[in-house]
Amino acid sequence: MGGYRPGLLNGAVAWATVIYLILPITIILPVSLTDQRFLSLPQQEISGQHYLRLLTTPAWTNAILQSAWIATISTALAVVLGTLCAIGCWRLSRRSTDLVRALMLLPIIIPSIAYAIGLYRYFATLGLLDSFLGVVIAHGVTGMPYVVITVSTALAAFDTRLESAARGMGASLPQTLRWVILPRIAPGIVSGAIFAFIHSWDELVVVLFIASRRVFTLPRKIWDGINENLDPAMAAVAVLLVGMTVLLLLLDLMLRRRREE
Repeated sequence: MGGYRPGLLNGAVAWATVIYLILPITIILPVSLTDQRFLSLPQQEISGQHYLRLLTTPAWTNAILQSAWIATISTALAVVLGTLCAIGCWRLSRRSTDLVRALMLLPIIIPSIAYAIGLYRYFATLGLLDSFLGVVIAHGVTGMPYVVITVSTALAAFDTRLESAARGMGASLPQTLRWVILPRIAPGIVSGAIFAFIHSWDELVVVLFIASRRVFTLPRKIWDGINENLDPAMAAVAVLLVGMTVLLLLLDLMLRRRREE
């Protein structure tokens, strides 16, 4: 018995959709290799000067390092809080926990600019504006919903008989959590960490509101570069951002396939 085989029209529509989604992204690669001083395709030859300038200019390297540090620490914060929230809701299994899960998704449901305005007012009273800690907290909170979603999905497939067996053999709740539950839901935690990192790595709107001079992430540097001049180095940075995102998504896909096996 053969499975469903898409027709020629369905395949053509699918490939047209894929090309439509990917084409605007692929154009930045030849633009980043231009030999000109403005955004254009290569005229005489392919040049790597803009990548070299990206790696040797302190303003760009500082922005890359700040984005990497903020993404790493905020991801750790999102993973810890998101995992604990998902496990707590799963353990309680009450109607109120459904409301808690829904509230945890608010940072990715409501418009980013509305959330950024709220953070600005809240951080202004706490003295966290334009601080490394403030940006880390903001990215950690907005990245937490991704962890809650992936960990809750992993917990939904968790066999509760394993927990009962561990408790029946005398394991305490922390021991059951450490040796039974966390290893079984580890793929979900890693997937959530990947999405939280990607979110922080690409996030711009919140940073525009709560940071100005002392904290300068890579998307913020690109934004300011667009306002000042159309430097081809921005295309090189865009390739770096897309490359990092694609690598992380491929890692997540590999983990999902390993979990299904």
